[in-house]
Amino acid sequence: MKPDLRADANKHTIFLDRELSQLTFNRRVLAQAEDKSIPLLERLRYLCIASSNLDEFFEVRVASLLAAASVDGALSEHPALVATLARISHECHDLVAHQYDILNTEVLPQLRTAGVHLVRHNDRNEAQRAWVKEYFENEVRPLLTPIGLDPAHPFPQVVNKSLNFIVALSGKDAFGRGTAIAIVKAPRVLPRVIRLPDHLSKNGGISFCLLSSIIHAHISDLFAGREVIAYSQFRVTRDSDLWVDEDEVKNLRQALKGELQGRQFGTSVRLEVAKNCPPELSQFLLDQFGLDQSRLYAVNGPVNLVRLTELIDFVHQPHLRFAPFFPGVAQKTGNADIFTTLKKHDILLHHPFQSFQTVIDFIRSAALDPAVVAIKQTIYRTGMNSDLMDALIAAARSGKEVTVIVELKARFDEEANINWADRLEQAGAQVVYGVVGLKTHAKVALVIRREEGALRFYAHLGTGNYHPTTTKLYTDFGLLTSHPALAQEVNEVFIHLTSLTKPHKLTHLWLAPFALQSEIIKAIRNEARIARAGRPGRIIVKINALVDESVIRALYAASNDGVKIDLIVRGACTLKPGVPGLSENIKVRSIIGRFLEHSRIYYFRNDLAHDVMLASADWMSRNLFRRIEVAFPVLDRSLKRRVIAEGLNPYLKDNTNAWELEADGHYQRRKPRAKQAAFGAQPYLMHLLGTPSTETVD
Repeated sequence: MKPDLRADANKHTIFLDRELSQLTFNRRVLAQAEDKSIPLLERLRYLCIASSNLDEFFEVRVASLLAAASVDGALSEHPALVATLARISHECHDLVAHQYDILNTEVLPQLRTAGVHLVRHNDRNEAQRAWVKEYFENEVRPLLTPIGLDPAHPFPQVVNKSLNFIVALSGKDAFGRGTAIAIVKAPRVLPRVIRLPDHLSKNGGISFCLLSSIIHAHISDLFAGREVIAYSQFRVTRDSDLWVDEDEVKNLRQALKGELQGRQFGTSVRLEVAKNCPPELSQFLLDQFGLDQSRLYAVNGPVNLVRLTELIDFVHQPHLRFAPFFPGVAQKTGNADIFTTLKKHDILLHHPFQSFQTVIDFIRSAALDPAVVAIKQTIYRTGMNSDLMDALIAAARSGKEVTVIVELKARFDEEANINWADRLEQAGAQVVYGVVGLKTHAKVALVIRREEGALRFYAHLGTGNYHPTTTKLYTDFGLLTSHPALAQEVNEVFIHLTSLTKPHKLTHLWLAPFALQSEIIKAIRNEARIARAGRPGRIIVKINALVDESVIRALYAASNDGVKIDLIVRGACTLKPGVPGLSENIKVRSIIGRFLEHSRIYYFRNDLAHDVMLASADWMSRNLFRRIEVAFPVLDRSLKRRVIAEGLNPYLKDNTNAWELEADGHYQRRKPRAKQAAFGAQPYLMHLLGTPSTETVD
């Protein structure tokens, strides 16, 4: 008998834990750092990625849980949240210990063997120590400001994720007082990884010192006449979510500018110290930051592993990195311009295997084309430097109607987006900040040309951001089209976002928060109806996260009706696959490879209609109800086949970078079976779509 999902008394019996599901992604990233088939510097990069992910998890998710659980600073009134936080603490402590174990027992020793040395104080020879001392005196000490704590010098403000030192002192200060503790902040302008001169390295290798190690070695020099009896580096992680009451503020941009200044000093959520930090010093810090012991992390190495990315950037030994990859060109237009090409057929782009330059050329051509009268575009993330944004500014200065919907609240990109909004307005562009209370996460652009006395629309729709860096590192699809109905609907979306009026009925686009969730469930239920009629029902979805309960329940019901469902979910997934009577027809896998899987693809067989939707949205409540999102169809049959052949089938065949989710929430890494050839989706697509090159990397 099939379970009645609507009457389920305990929803936790049919859903996996969201927070722990997010943390299991870091487990899979750490597995890449342990993979001996991956070049050493790339393994170090995976460690840095895992550390960065964990930082954001604390800054956002743990911070929000703590805020929800706190009543006047106490957690006892919320036992369920307290239990969740306890599970998170246990898992995070285990993750951090594993992370540093990989660093200290595998990655750093093997890098030393390869001639790349991260030299600690005890391992430095006399010549290296002399150089470090000189560097400290000339470059570091002048920028340090030790603060001895006393009633006139209370504990200082400590910036989010900054490097600091706590120092215990004996004796009396210059005024005869027994100030026992001092704080030293590491200047943020100094590099965290310092390369030693080549002549100080062994056997032609490369040697580095960490700034923390240099300060450690000479911290006693800062306290003349006092004895340093104990010290430790430390770092505090703070709540970094920005919040403004959009209904109250008159100028969102100005309000966010003010909030950005305070982000660095949000509520403390985690304290990291060195493993050998004396208990009395760590307890002193916990007291200062209002944290309990469960949020203390004593680490066996630098408190910020993300900073080791600087070391990766210094080393240029090709055998320690992935082989260079050169993306292919999606469309060679010959002597024709891109608009002439788009009149003939759509262009499908598969990044990073195909160059994002085609999109930049599309906007740049529009900026320079005298026939173009208007350009409209959404911006969620675009970075501090962007050829695309420069093209929009140039278009505005040339007198074209340029409208840019800038999402000011794109987490951790707020400052860059505010700066671009300022520059765009100065150039004469119309800048809009989207809809109050909803983030504009859709990735769409529209070019309007006057052709033969009439207006013609050209659109770009994508699954990823208009960001010059992430387009080289994230897998995404983009579609360039002049399909009249589709491009007209893109214009309707822009009118809706700028005018705040109700959008006209859309035939092709699924728009959140209005119709996306209902259209997804409608398509799932249609496959269930087909399966109940005795015909094959088939769903394949590739997304970054699946946590929306209404969609999961629809998938469970479709599974019970016989629909075969494959879900390729990179990150958090709270659906339980393979449970008899619930989800036995559902399989879930996650792909972790060289590039970050980011594309969103929804495939429904629909009695051989093979409906393919590409989207900006994951299947999370925030995407479906609290953001402006767009899912768009691939209408051209040949391009539809390409999406299936490139975006879905290789990922279902992958047996080297695939992890399969079990019903209990654990992932098992997929390995080639006996006599089965190894197959990786990303290497296959690099070979299929990339540009062969004999170029070498310096």
